[in-house]
Amino acid sequence: MAVNIYDDINKLASTFRETEEFGKLQAAVAAVTADDEANDLFKSFRDLQITLQQKQAQGEEITEEEIMGAQQTAQAAQQNPKILAMLEAEMGLSQMIEEVNRVLIQPVQSLYESM
Repeated sequence: MAVNIYDDINKLASTFRETEEFGKLQAAVAAVTADDEANDLFKSFRDLQITLQQKQAQGEEITEEEIMGAQQTAQAAQQNPKILAMLEAEMGLSQMIEEVNRVLIQPVQSLYESM
């Protein structure tokens, strides 16, 4: 009998959306989105992160000026209370995701540990 793990994953995704941690992030994202200044600042921060990650992935050197700009943008974003609340909510959600990942990977780890 074949097992369809995707049914379980979809159920987990549905349950995930009902958690307190997801609700906190959802509310925090809504608060940032509703505030033009916070929203623009966060978009600028996110776009800069993506640009630098792409450069790094392509083996391009990131200049000192780009690093300084990224640090200033990150600092400005983190000083905004709505963005800070959103980042903190995201961290809480990330911890849950890491725990789920640990549980999922355990059977594979057990296989190797039995060698």
